[in-house]
Amino acid sequence: MFTYKKIKGLIRLLRPELPFAAGISVIIGEIVSLGKLPSLSELALGFMWGFFLSGAAMILNDYFDIEVDKVNSPDRPLASGLISSNTAVIFTIIISLLGLLVSFFINRAAVLLYIIFWIIGFLYNWKFKEKGLVGNLFVSSSVAVTIILGAIVVSNPWNIGVIIFSMMLFVFDLGEEIAADAMDVEGDKKRNIKSIAILMGRKKALNISFSLFIIFILLSFLPVIFDLFGISYFIIISLTNILILFWGIKLIKSKTIKKGRLYVRRLYFSGILGLLLIIFSIAII
Repeated sequence: MFTYKKIKGLIRLLRPELPFAAGISVIIGEIVSLGKLPSLSELALGFMWGFFLSGAAMILNDYFDIEVDKVNSPDRPLASGLISSNTAVIFTIIISLLGLLVSFFINRAAVLLYIIFWIIGFLYNWKFKEKGLVGNLFVSSSVAVTIILGAIVVSNPWNIGVIIFSMMLFVFDLGEEIAADAMDVEGDKKRNIKSIAILMGRKKALNISFSLFIIFILLSFLPVIFDLFGISYFIIISLTNILILFWGIKLIKSKTIKKGRLYVRRLYFSGILGLLLIIFSIAII
């Protein structure tokens, strides 16, 4: 029987902020590709494609990381015993099939990409997460492809704006992944994960992460150089970059894991806020 507490646990298992960000990234790909708002059906289908693909990967992450989470995050739904492993598997199947169904309403390329990146997500959570940087690259590639998928939804995948934004998303997510790993060293050792933080030390990993955020900031001004968008984009991305720089500095100076996790989360939400405002600036203004 599903009580309110278990339903809340299922929502936490999904980590809705991350699938939400994936859905928004697909919409950004649509808008950047068209230079305007796409149709309502294209918006809805694109968002759901990204949301369900990412959501399935999030559940699988907790499923394969139960023992790690018992050390790093013992309050997680599976690690705490609130949600059973069997329930997590059923939930994964439901979310995955919903995403596949949505793909059929887009086009064949969307179906193919969905299947490919679902498999990548599964392989990452099952095995490649243990490979450290290789696993990080798997995840960042999956995140970056959401921009390209957005362009595919509106049948205009290859333009300079789409390429720049996918590069930006790849670099930002890679920085966030490496920083997050630096906060999970003790639990990751339990699964024998060869993260940069374990191989090179937490401080070095955070410095590499910060360098990637700097690369993101530099890439974010390419649309300005190529005169792709108006002054509103320049203002929004400048403010977003200030936030990213601020929280990035806080992160590399953090003394505790708790503080570090807080700054990683704030970096992530700064990026999401920037993406939402960019959508508004390109599509509306």
